[in-house]
Amino acid sequence: MVRSEQVHKSFGSVEVLKGIDLEVRQGEVMCIIGPSGSGKSTFLRCINHLEKINAGRLWVNGHLVGYRQKGDKLHELRDKEVAAQRREIGMVFQRFNLFPHMTALGNVMEAPVRVKRRPKAKAREDAVALLERVGLGDKIGSYPGQLSGGQQQRVAIARALAMEPALMLFDEPTSALDPELVGEVLEVMKQLALDGMTMVVVTHEMGFAREVGDSLVFMDGGVVVEKGAPRDVIGNPQHPRTQDFLSKVL
Repeated sequence: MVRSEQVHKSFGSVEVLKGIDLEVRQGEVMCIIGPSGSGKSTFLRCINHLEKINAGRLWVNGHLVGYRQKGDKLHELRDKEVAAQRREIGMVFQRFNLFPHMTALGNVMEAPVRVKRRPKAKAREDAVALLERVGLGDKIGSYPGQLSGGQQQRVAIARALAMEPALMLFDEPTSALDPELVGEVLEVMKQLALDGMTMVVVTHEMGFAREVGDSLVFMDGGVVVEKGAPRDVIGNPQHPRTQDFLSKVL
């Protein structure tokens, strides 16, 4: 579902990603951990071309992200073509980024109606089902300001799912939440994993990574330091840097 080959990304003179090689199989849940500034979120944003890579290749669902290859040369896709690629990729951010003037239902309906030209009646029916799926069937008419952080994040997940993505990206989805609200969001993500959704999750939630993740990647300094089965990496890390990091967060 995702293949990354020697992906590099710099911001000015600062090299943030220094050659990332990773593969995510269909139906796999890959969790990415690491200290702040290690390149985790930047890599996630490169997957859906929110950030353009400086070197390397990224494929999602068999398609080269952001470019078309002719011979040995890469040609950048037009904005419209990039937007079409992004429809296959749902993304949930730290901040919920909901439209404050729209209800939960309106937030979830918006993209299918505007982008996919779905009839409003069908979009409404699907949005209601998605909000029920994330446990918010009773909050359909509520505005973001009337919802807790955990509820807003669950609306954001429903909104991403409304586009029927093949892949879901989560960028530290619980880091902005009060501790007692974290569980309700992780529960929705666990259910998505059980339903077979392919997910790449940047997270600090080690329990979630151990329980739900199929693979775990530890990044530091813009490189993949260690990767493997979550229980192996967390329970018996091999690299000294991984050992040091985990000793401080577990």
